[in-house]
Formats: sequence, C-alpha cells, structure tokens
Amino acid sequence: MAISIYDQFVPVFTHMLTALDKVLSKAEADATAPKIDLDVFVNGRLAPDMLPLVRQIQIMTDQAKGCASRLAGQDPPKWADEENTFPVLHARVAKTIAHLKTFKPEQFEGAEKRAIEMKFPNATFNFTGKDYLLTFVIPNFYFHYTTAYAILRHNGVPIGKGDFLGNR
Repeated sequence: MAISIYDQFVPVFTHMLTALDKVLSKAEADATAPKIDLDVFVNGRLAPDMLPLVRQIQIMTDQAKGCASRLAGQDPPKWADEENTFPVLHARVAKTIAHLKTFKPEQFEGAEKRAIEMKFPNATFNFTGKDYLLTFVIPNFYFHYTTAYAILRHNGVPIGKGDFLGNR
C-alpha cells in the first residue's frame, strides 16, 4: 500500500511541532535560573542576515497550516505575525497543531495531483500537490525548524538530537 499524502506530513508535522513546543519550554526554563532575558532567544539569530527565532517559528507554522489547507483544497487561514514572546509562540504552535488536527485523511484523496499556485511579491510558483509537498513544504518546514533549534542551541540552551526529534 502506498503512503498517503496525509500520512506524509500531518502526523509528522504535528509530532515535530509538539517537539518544538517542548524545546521552547526548555529554553524558557534554562533562561530562568541565570535570569537571561527571553528576548535574547526570541530575537536570536545565527548570522546578522538571517531571520530571528520568532520568524523561523512563524514561517514553519505557516508552512504546516498552508500545506494542510492547500492540499485539502482550502484557503489557508491568515494569521498576523505579531508573536514576540514565548507565551505567544507557544500559542501559535498550539494553534497550528489544532489546525492540523481538523483534517482527515480522506480530505487529501487526489491531493498529489492538485494544482497549487504560490504567489510571492517577485515570483509565482506552480506545483502539483506532490511536488508542492515534497520539494517546497517539507524542505522549508525542516529548514526553519532546524534553524530555530540551532538558534536556541547556539545561545546555550541544553538541547540535543532527542529534543529535536521529540524523543524525550
């Protein structure tokens, strides 16, 4: 039996978002004892020209909610990118997980052939559902998740591969 579009990302992204939420909690706990200002993490970057942690999480959650919606033939919900603290980042992650949980496998039947158009200010991309998922969403989701993790790790948060994978 072939793996379904649903199985390729809805449970996986839900699991990874849950792992991210735990990583964020570890960062908060780690900052409490030495009284590190959490803004150091929220606005942390790996390089001056990279986006900060908050944008990494916003983009990652946008990828997840947008993918589920588009592949199910729906318009993605629009969320303001106003997060600037850990509590609202946790809320955004939770809202994304809740959004993913509204979808059922049957909503993705035939999604691999669905036409997906992505419009950006300087370009428009056209995909089949399969190519959208495999060559656009999944790489972007993991790029931003990995970068968020790396920002926290770079700033001394004691997290490891098990935290990234959600094994703890």
